[in-house]
Parts: sequence; C-alpha cells; structure tokens
Amino acid sequence: ELDALGKSRGGAGPMMGGNDEREQTLNQLLSEMDGFDANTGVIIIAATNRPEVIDPALSRPGRFDRQVVVDRPDKSGREAILNVHAKNVKLANDVNLSTIAARTPGFAGADLANLVNEAALLAARKNRQAVIMADFNEAIERLVAGLEKRSRVLNELEKTTVAYHEVGHALIGALMPGAGKVEKISVVPRGVGALGYTIQMPEEDRFLMIEDEIRGRIATLLGGRSAEETVFGKVSTGAADDIQKATDLAERAITIYGMSERLGPVAFDKIQQQQFLEGYGNPRRSISPKVAEEIDREVKLTLDNAHHIALSILHYNRELLEETAQALLEKEILEGVKLREFLNQVQVPDELEEWLRTGKLSEDRPLMQSLLV
Repeated sequence: ELDALGKSRGGAGPMMGGNDEREQTLNQLLSEMDGFDANTGVIIIAATNRPEVIDPALSRPGRFDRQVVVDRPDKSGREAILNVHAKNVKLANDVNLSTIAARTPGFAGADLANLVNEAALLAARKNRQAVIMADFNEAIERLVAGLEKRSRVLNELEKTTVAYHEVGHALIGALMPGAGKVEKISVVPRGVGALGYTIQMPEEDRFLMIEDEIRGRIATLLGGRSAEETVFGKVSTGAADDIQKATDLAERAITIYGMSERLGPVAFDKIQQQQFLEGYGNPRRSISPKVAEEIDREVKLTLDNAHHIALSILHYNRELLEETAQALLEKEILEGVKLREFLNQVQVPDELEEWLRTGKLSEDRPLMQSLLV
C-alpha cells in the first residue's frame, strides 16, 4: 500500500498527517529507487487505492514507469468473475449468470464472491439441492438494501406513508430517461434505516450521464417526498436522504459539470486530485460573493423545477398513485408482471419533455401549492 509512506510532501500538517519521519522514509525510498548503484534485475511493484495523494516524485517516469488501473469490472468482466466463483456451487438450470452480471453494476470481485456465497447460504437454509435464480435475486437485494427487518413493526400511519413514498419514486422513475427499470417496490424494512425501498436496475453499463438523465434522477429522488405532499399535505423525515442526494447531484451539475445556462461551462469546484495536493482547504475555487449567490440560486432553481415536475406527474396520475399504494399495502411487495401493469399506466404531463430537454418550465405553469389541493 504505497500511500502508507508515499503521500505527497506538500502541505504537511495535522490534517494531512505529515511528519518528518515519514518524509525521511519517502526521501530514502526515492533515493533507493534512483540508486547510486545500478540495481539491475530489481522490479518494484506497489498498489494504492488513492493515486491522487501519491507524491509526484514517486509516480514520474524512472521510478514507477507504468501505472496499471484496476477498475471495477464491466458486464462481461462480472460474468467471467461469477463463472469463477460459481464453480464451487451447484446451480439450478434457471440460473443465468449473464442476467446476474447485468443486475450488478458497480460490484467488484469481492462483492460478486460475496453474492455467490450469500445465494448459496439462502439455498442451504431452504434445504435446496441447488442454488436457483430466486436465491441470487434475494442475495442482490441483501447486498444492496440490507437484511429484511420484519421484526421492525411500523404503525399504520408510518406504513401508509412509506407506501406512498415508495410508489412516488417508482411512478416518476418509470418515466425518466436512463434511470433503469423499476423492478421492485417494498414496504418491508431493510438494513439500518430503510423502512421501504424501490429497486431500479440499469439495463446496461453506463459511463456517462446526459443532462436530461441528471434532471430525471433528481426528480425521481424527490418523488417520495412529493407523493407525501400530494396525499397528506405534509412531509415526513423519511425523505432526508433523498433530499441530500438530490441537492448534491444538483450542485455537482452546476459547479463541476457546467450544466447551468446562466453560469456557463465553468468549474467552480476543484477536482479531487487538486484538493489533495493543495491540502484540506476549501474545495471551491476563489469566487466572489455574487457568484456564490448565483450558484445557490441555480441549485435551488434546479431542485424547485424537479420538485414541480415530480408533483405534476403525481397530480396527473393521482388515481394510479392511490391504486398502486393500496396494492402495495396489501401485498407488502410489488414486482414482476403486477408491478409492470401499474407502471405501464403512468401518463406523461405535457411539460415533462420540454423540462427534460431544457431544464426550464413554462412561465404560466401553476404554482406548486395548487398541485397539492
């Protein structure tokens, strides 16, 4: 682990954990790698998860000449890894490792090994002779959302609120580009804090996000809170994590991706590497108070417009929202054909396409409050 002794020597301080002993160790390592004597036949290999903090003197040609990036595997890589780990497990005929690979974007090798192991344990608990596809699906949910907590009993109001919240995510997510297919909605608590969850699985690996996809993702994140507003006229604390993620995404769109028409293609936030090299200071560049105010205004406008669209979709599909939420309360889990029947009925408001394309709403749009009546 090269970052243990090869951290950048610039900006040493209490936040960087700098000290003379570590710098002397690094200096000696640099000296040995250059060498006053020609050490032929000696190859030095090092690994790190944080290449941005490595001292530039270590990574220059002549010291470490080649840098090999070991990234998370793509779909074909995940399928190959699953084939390796699945050799030790007896699989049923219905198991399709290619489908499992498609449903596990972002999983590293260790995650996939854990997935196979978890699926095998689930099959063993049910006294099966082979691991079936349902075991893999349940294992993916365990790794993504956490263990089921059926012992965590919600009162009637909480369960109803969670049901409308999750259906709000699902109805809006079903209309948004690049959001992935909504596969399951549940009001069964999982993990530490999830009282319900909506699972969206991408149909392919994605490496870029387009503007309309970012807007759609923000609207989907705000869909749960919007459903609570639409039905109850007030919100709960359950949307806290959604709001945090939506705000972070809106701020990145404005300050890093340059997706504000008003502010233009300007990067207001420093990239991660520059932050490490310059110390743990302010991650934002030096900007005037007026520009900072403009950034805040653009972030707020992005979130307000997404919130309005979420309310508009749910208002437009109010009967479907009620029907789907009642079905979810009755069954606790909606998936497969039954879920598709509901999601295929979602109607598209007139303003959605224009908003996804431009990020703007018509001037004569109704006030958000009017959608809550």
